[in-house]
Amino acid sequence: MIIDDIRDSYKTIFESYGKPSLEEHIQKIIELDAFLPYSSTFFCITNTQDLTFEYISKNMAACLGLNADEMKSKGMRHFWSRMHPDDLELWLQALNELMGFTLKEIRIEDRDRMSYTWNYRFKNGQEDYVNIIQNTTPLEFDSTHKPIIGLAHYTVLAPQIKMPICASAKLLNVNSEYETVYFNNFSQKLLSDGISNRERDIIRLLVLNHSSKVIGDKLGISSNTVDTHRRNILKKLNISSTGELIGMLKMNNSII
Repeated sequence: MIIDDIRDSYKTIFESYGKPSLEEHIQKIIELDAFLPYSSTFFCITNTQDLTFEYISKNMAACLGLNADEMKSKGMRHFWSRMHPDDLELWLQALNELMGFTLKEIRIEDRDRMSYTWNYRFKNGQEDYVNIIQNTTPLEFDSTHKPIIGLAHYTVLAPQIKMPICASAKLLNVNSEYETVYFNNFSQKLLSDGISNRERDIIRLLVLNHSSKVIGDKLGISSNTVDTHRRNILKKLNISSTGELIGMLKMNNSII
């Protein structure tokens, strides 16, 4: 898949109208970056309308061995050129479905409380492919309420980890807990198609060692309802305990 095809597909997915100003917001994020520690993550401010990076944090060099200034000057086309060619079409399909879902299913007033996650393989500065999990939160919308500028966090994982291409969308609820409203695995499936979005949220919180009561408080349901979901999850996956579930997920590194 050539870069021009990617550009055309990407621009079609994110076609938008109107150009907002985010200078003050971006400046605050840049100032914050100076105080953040080095880690296995970095962040960018992405502009899907202009296909540019408004800002790239200092950690990109530590995480990927790439020059942030060069990446910013060359923009998204250069970034795409380093993605694994086998992942490009699935990645574009994931983005297209996430955008379609948002415009069709998410109310305008809720769109600034959304969070999107997807993954792909990416060539680092040593010319080795590593796994990247990208989580993007919208910062600004165009005149049709389509998200066009986002704060993207990238987590870099070892290349030995085998990861299916997945995409998810989460909505921040009144208890400040992100609830899954969309999930799709575009490669082979680890979890059964029968697992609901509510069950995915419970699985994610179980992996974090939260009790049924804490999970219920976060999701606005009773602990008894959580326990019912837990039993159903184990039955659907044909496993006998929560410990076995957590072990299975850690072995397969699936995105919940």
